[in-house]
Amino acid sequence: MINVGMLVRFEAKPDKVTEVEAVLKSALEQVRQETTTVVWAALRLGPTTFGVFDAFADEAGRQAHLDAYGEALRTAGAELGAEAPSIERVDVIGAKLPGE
Repeated sequence: MINVGMLVRFEAKPDKVTEVEAVLKSALEQVRQETTTVVWAALRLGPTTFGVFDAFADEAGRQAHLDAYGEALRTAGAELGAEAPSIERVDVIGAKLPGE
């Protein structure tokens, strides 16, 4: 069951779109190793707009993920982003997951 999540929005510099997409694709293998991240999806929301949605069973899992990746996200944002990434903590009020 998932109860909490994070929604990250990231606006890439126009000349860095390919790099942002590559970074997000490469992050998948790292996230697969995490036991507390139940759901993780990298999204393309527009020509230069990207997002990530993560979901966790509890606040401890969300915080562990943020501790592990928050600084890297801010660093990537400074290098590849048109502005700082937006990180929103969200409550999950319903979800359909495989096997449920």
